[in-house]
Amino acid sequence: MKIKIEKVSKSIRNSEVLSDISLEFESGNIYGLRGKNGAGKTMLLRMLCGLIFPSSGSVLIDKMELGKDISFPESVGVLIENPGFIGNYSGFKNLSSLASIKNVVSHESIMELMTYLDLDPHDKKKMKHYSLGMKQKIGIISALMEMPQLILLDEPLNGLDEESSKKVLNLLSERKKADALIVIASHDKEELDFLADEIIEMRDGKIIF
Repeated sequence: MKIKIEKVSKSIRNSEVLSDISLEFESGNIYGLRGKNGAGKTMLLRMLCGLIFPSSGSVLIDKMELGKDISFPESVGVLIENPGFIGNYSGFKNLSSLASIKNVVSHESIMELMTYLDLDPHDKKKMKHYSLGMKQKIGIISALMEMPQLILLDEPLNGLDEESSKKVLNLLSERKKADALIVIASHDKEELDFLADEIIEMRDGKIIF
């Protein structure tokens, strides 16, 4: 997979949130978007998965333009801001419900991922009673479980302890080896220095480095 972002700008309510962005991403790499809150990181992730479209410029995924040739990437896993899980469902029921849409991942695979991240797939506790870290793990599993070609993660280690963070990093390393294209937004310098093959610094909706 190759993504080409060409001179992209985005305005919302007369305010420019992305300004003249040009980037290229290729499979088998992890790219880091670094910057403070409001830098434009999350907005760029939202654009890459087709949740919003440019006001000008284009986003090409394998030469097909988002918003014209395709509405969203064919194979994508996303964790952006607060995922919309059903509070009265357990973690496993939320994940299995999502998996039933495409029906490409088994219940056993979901259980394995949950167990690996120290979540009990048989626990009937409702997600509205989960801790921040538990919710984050479910969000990460939802993004990775279908083995997507494109993985977009916003602050993926938020709320996780050191051991859980290591396990998530291992999962991402495995997906990179399987030739996935991974883009991670974070304000954490150490996290991205460790993870990313290339780091893009953002400020006020612009690429500064």
